[in-house]
Amino acid sequence: MTVMTKFLGAAATLALSAGVAAADPAIIFDLGGKFDKSFNEAAFNGATRWAEESGSKFAEVELQSDAQREQALRRFADRGFNPIVMAGFAFGNALGEVAGDYPDTSFVIIDMVVDAPNVRSVVFNEHEGSYLVGYMAAKASKSNTVGFIGGMDIPLIRKFACGYAQGAKAANPDATVISNMTGTTGAAWNDPVKGGELTRAQISQGADVVYAAAGGTGLGVLQTAADEGILSIGVDSNQNHLHPGKVLTSMMKRVDNAVYNAMTDGPGLETGFNVMGLANEGVGYSLDDNNASLVSDALKTEVDAVAAQIISGDVAVHDYMSDESCPALTF
Repeated sequence: MTVMTKFLGAAATLALSAGVAAADPAIIFDLGGKFDKSFNEAAFNGATRWAEESGSKFAEVELQSDAQREQALRRFADRGFNPIVMAGFAFGNALGEVAGDYPDTSFVIIDMVVDAPNVRSVVFNEHEGSYLVGYMAAKASKSNTVGFIGGMDIPLIRKFACGYAQGAKAANPDATVISNMTGTTGAAWNDPVKGGELTRAQISQGADVVYAAAGGTGLGVLQTAADEGILSIGVDSNQNHLHPGKVLTSMMKRVDNAVYNAMTDGPGLETGFNVMGLANEGVGYSLDDNNASLVSDALKTEVDAVAAQIISGDVAVHDYMSDESCPALTF
């Protein structure tokens, strides 16, 4: 149902496949690729669901470098694709340069806010969903030590870590939370070997549950956790199936819904600030046959009660990005 676009050659010329009509939507995947089984893949799944239900087509491209962001946006806009969806915060600067030049094109950026009349900015309350899986991690831990492995060390990923630590401490005030980031460049999203190394290092410090918020790097975390006999927690997409019985749960970030909604709304979609959290099912935790043996009915009832308290405001989860501080974790 999809129409693939690719960057070709050293000059990164964007070649658009024939057969895509003007005003069809387009999506640009971030570094790490659309089949990262995490963030990008969630975006791809949302676009695919839209295409299957609507019988329509969308154009797509997977970036190979940061330098291609603005070029991809301009090429799609010049060809009349509308709306144009970007999967990732790193498109912020490029979109800021491009949006004003195409006032009749609707743009949707995920995980970043760009203040322009033709831009929908979709952000998530990742700290809320991470709080829930942190709570579950502490309840499942036998060592009272749980770990977090992030991708690129940026405020957004610290937001995941901070929510996770708060949830773990709420479930067990004596819990120790170990936190590591993979790197400071875009390569941190696609380094499963480093993810495995960090996991083994955390295991050596006593961690028996590790949460990965690291894109493709997280695949190495989940694999190593399974190999070493500890539990892991996936992110963004439901990753429980990758290692059945070894993944405690996955923090679901419904990027798929954000993309699906954007393509459904189409050209001229409502723009502005769009927040997806527990209250509107933008984040949550996953439960299926692959992890059912790990999550008891009692734990599910307990976690669901915590989620209800967050939604009602009875439990406040601190957002690291509000002041770049965390009450439960030191970076």
